[in-house]
Amino acid sequence: MKAKLFVVIFASLLFTFSCMQKRTAELKYPIARQMDTVDTYFGHKVADPYRWLEDDNSTETKNWVEGENKLTFNYLSKIPFRKKLHERISLLWNYPKFGVPFQKGGRLFYFENSGLQNQSVLYMQQSITDTIAKVLLDPNKLSKDGTVALTGLGISKNGKYLAYSVARGGSDWNEIFVMEIANRKLLDDHIKWVKFSGISWYGNGFFYSSYDIPKKGDELSQQNRFHKVYYHQLGTLQKDDRLIFHNEHFPLRNYYAYTTRDEKYLIVSESESTSGNALYAAQLTDKKQFSFVKLAEGFKYDYSVVGHLGKQLLVLTNKEAPFYKLISIDFDNPQQQKDLLAEKETDKEVLQAVDLVGGKIFAQYLKDASSRGYFYDLRGKFLGELSLPGIGTLGGFNGEPTNNTSFYSFTSFTDPGTIYKLDIATEKTAVYRKPSLKFNPADYETKQVFYTSKDSTKVPMFITYKKGLKRDGNNPTLLYAYGGFNISLSPGFSVSRMAFLEQGGIYAMANLRGGGEYGEDWHLAGTKMHKQNVFDDFIAAAHYLINEKFSSSNKLAIMGGSNGGLLIGACMTQQPQLFKVAIPMVGVMDMLRYQKFTIGWAWASDYGRSDDSEKMFNYLYAYSPLHNIHQGVVYPATLSLTADHDDRVVPAHTFKFMATLQEKASHKRPALVRIETKAGHGAGKPTSKQIDEATDIYSFIMFQLGMTPQFE
Repeated sequence: MKAKLFVVIFASLLFTFSCMQKRTAELKYPIARQMDTVDTYFGHKVADPYRWLEDDNSTETKNWVEGENKLTFNYLSKIPFRKKLHERISLLWNYPKFGVPFQKGGRLFYFENSGLQNQSVLYMQQSITDTIAKVLLDPNKLSKDGTVALTGLGISKNGKYLAYSVARGGSDWNEIFVMEIANRKLLDDHIKWVKFSGISWYGNGFFYSSYDIPKKGDELSQQNRFHKVYYHQLGTLQKDDRLIFHNEHFPLRNYYAYTTRDEKYLIVSESESTSGNALYAAQLTDKKQFSFVKLAEGFKYDYSVVGHLGKQLLVLTNKEAPFYKLISIDFDNPQQQKDLLAEKETDKEVLQAVDLVGGKIFAQYLKDASSRGYFYDLRGKFLGELSLPGIGTLGGFNGEPTNNTSFYSFTSFTDPGTIYKLDIATEKTAVYRKPSLKFNPADYETKQVFYTSKDSTKVPMFITYKKGLKRDGNNPTLLYAYGGFNISLSPGFSVSRMAFLEQGGIYAMANLRGGGEYGEDWHLAGTKMHKQNVFDDFIAAAHYLINEKFSSSNKLAIMGGSNGGLLIGACMTQQPQLFKVAIPMVGVMDMLRYQKFTIGWAWASDYGRSDDSEKMFNYLYAYSPLHNIHQGVVYPATLSLTADHDDRVVPAHTFKFMATLQEKASHKRPALVRIETKAGHGAGKPTSKQIDEATDIYSFIMFQLGMTPQFE
């Protein structure tokens, strides 16, 4: 009886698929007006007919957005299993989630989400041994529609005050509020126009970074200029905040300030791109005096202070150490430096983070894109290794230098994050909190492979799937990657991805050049005139999955976001026949003009600029997704995602790319764009919107790959 029912369902789905394929050819995309706009680069004329879509506030653009969303959601609504998939993702999502606890002023703080809350709630215990937890801040009450998100916080050293930042509608612009912890009373302090900033306490006030208020009518290229560090004293107005650090000669530099945990030093990092920085420090003996010492010159190498031993500042850096090392710099004599934890170049382990807890140094390393943890004494002598349950990623390791107890998390592709409690003296760990799940992680396995890219470089890739998988070349597969800005991808959990895996899907994550998985040299090998290496690595990953019969071109979907959205745009235009489905999310698609919008200028360290030289222009023009869409080509079925309030990668990138794709591509496969409203680049998106978005993405992927999901 069940077999007969399955045949009926399968036949019904085939009929639906056939009907929707016919509708794809008949899709009526919103009319997009073409302009005669032409730019000239070193004598080369480049048309930009959809320049008007760069103005996301115009009535014409808003009408186009409305039309695109109407078309997209109408198409998605006809996918027969979309509703059931939404129910399944919601069910999988509905489990308690815990953040890594941290201690401040003798109290214990942690985030918890009961399951489907839009944002996690901040709880507090009076001590680490206390069993009673009270809600300190519930971000879900910050707005009725969930569009105000908690983006950061800082707790004063004495545990008396909580300062927290929020963003509205997904914007990068933040506001800071202050609460008195004892009675949860909100103070009058209110800081606006904060961006790319932390909240670092010193006494009864804190340091933050901000820009001047944007002037009405300013173009996007005129915003995000002259970043400044301020000190705010509680009980005063923002206009009276003290300017601590800025440079009026360099409008495009950023300044990030933070204090050491004991508030004895103020550190300022100065940067002019996404990699490399200068470093300054000041002793905080009197908040009226800030005499800065330059610890490190910019902007070739990365430097960050992780703590101090007396006047020896401990600095994590990649100077003369592509895999990073920990050095000490004498505050009184910055030229006096010595290695504390030497670079692990021979072992190819990248030093990612260092914490001083309980009189020991704990170092987190990345080995072949998976976490390792080691203990050292304060002189850098090796003491032991943290035992981990398998391939995965460490998180947190929160604790004060004088604490005897610390907490950390471990996650993998099938483990959403178990919290562990660590006794520093004995280095023994115990499970502190483990989530209860609605699937069995033991049913799945992850393997790591090393495939060969176009230039013979070996590239690692993780592949996760249900045990017992048959490698017959017919498995629906999702390939994901990023490949940029020295960002490393390591094993991580996704609830919505589990809904794909349990239906027989394969998830593959490739660790491309451009990332930080093997240090700075690996990063540089995927930047500027070497950016094509990133795309070649990704294309080679697809060929590996096909050649090893995990999948086939007709069963392969690709996905990536931001710089990863650029990756998907470039690969789908370079090798359209290799992929069946493409999901570029908030991607950088116009490589000739990206630097003209908001913070785009900071990405030039990875990309180069079209106005740098004719050689750089030609290189960018050759792979820019927007400029490499050709008439009549059958591109992968595309669902592109962006948000109307994305002020990092502005939606114009996606708007122009999709208008061009809809104009030129063969209409054999759909080219749809999903535009989230009252949302930004992705951070702080409420759970309800995340579930809706995931449902649409996986519905589209599964339907286009011909999957027939079965739900209990």
